[in-house]
Amino acid sequence: MNEATAEKRTLTGKVISSKMDKSATVLIERKVKHPVYGKYIRRSTKLHIHDADNSCQEGDMVSIEQCRPLSKTKSWKLVAVIGRND
Repeated sequence: MNEATAEKRTLTGKVISSKMDKSATVLIERKVKHPVYGKYIRRSTKLHIHDADNSCQEGDMVSIEQCRPLSKTKSWKLVAVIGRND
């Protein structure tokens, strides 16, 4: 399966830091069912993303896509800003 036919992984999250140049930190939250008790628990992951235009701000909801590694911690890039923090 080459890169043209493989689907890119896309996630939605909230920007928690945009102080870096051309980078931002996004918090991804998901709900996981507890294996014994059945209660849904919130789990979160922080990802560093590539924001070439410095267009996102803290609090924005963004859509991100997986890409080749751009640095030691960045392997996701910004697709679109879904909701602005006013």
